[in-house]
Amino acid sequence: MKKNVYNGLYLVIAILLLLPFVLPNSFYLDLAVRMAINAVIVLGLNLLIGFAGQISLGHAGFLGIGAYASAVLPTHFGWHPLLAMGAGAAATAVLAALVARPIFKLKGNYLAMATLGLGIIISIALRNEAQWTGGPDGMPVPAMGLFGFELSNDKQWYWVVAILLSVSVWASLNLIDSPFGRALRALHGSEVASQVVGVDIVRYKVAIFVLSAVFASLMGSVTAHYVGFVSPNFADFFHSIELVTMVVIGGMASVYGSLVGAILLTALPQALATFEGWETVVFGAILMGCMIFLPKGLVPTLAAKFGKGE
Repeated sequence: MKKNVYNGLYLVIAILLLLPFVLPNSFYLDLAVRMAINAVIVLGLNLLIGFAGQISLGHAGFLGIGAYASAVLPTHFGWHPLLAMGAGAAATAVLAALVARPIFKLKGNYLAMATLGLGIIISIALRNEAQWTGGPDGMPVPAMGLFGFELSNDKQWYWVVAILLSVSVWASLNLIDSPFGRALRALHGSEVASQVVGVDIVRYKVAIFVLSAVFASLMGSVTAHYVGFVSPNFADFFHSIELVTMVVIGGMASVYGSLVGAILLTALPQALATFEGWETVVFGAILMGCMIFLPKGLVPTLAAKFGKGE
């Protein structure tokens, strides 16, 4: 792997280490936690969309499964939060593996509609099973305990998500530089050519879809415990679109683009709050401008401009 790729990882770790000491108050610390959570989800989604070239418009559904597993299992069945988180990830992996094969026989708009339908089905199920999930009103989530220690404030959660983000970036960099990652990029370039050189395209599509879904499920559980409450909004269509937008704005097939996209689109709604009643319009205009002037995303465009790769 190129040395400068690891230099980027070292920079991310350095920023994460310094950030809590320079943030002025708990509001910004909370925002940093949410940025890091979104960044991990978008990293997994970018492996699917950016590197493998497979669209998913229902990814928030997997986020919702993880979130509700961490709410329902401890509340109704007395499970330990870590066990519930693992069960949610396992259930997500099984569901993703079951639906991936028929879904990925489709291409283009048909594939997009199939993944959208999957996300909508999950969202509807969470809303309708009110006796377990609280229905449209949602439900509280028990506190997360680690080794007898309860995570109870923003600073403690910050260090947890900072570690998760660092590990996720490291794992993603190594994955895309491995034979598996090279197969994904070949798949994105041409499925026919990939088959000719012996790539099992169905197996790789299913594997990356499952991996990306598990990323989302685990961070859904983390979000649920951090916020202390879950609602069906975790799994709705608009959240899925928001995640895809983070991938596109930051840069598809770019690990660091995933981080930039997640940071920008998590922070923008807060920064635009001063445009009372017009924040959505300004937000849309910014996204349009990025797509017109930076069509490949922020990080790939800037890297090409200054003559540097990832």
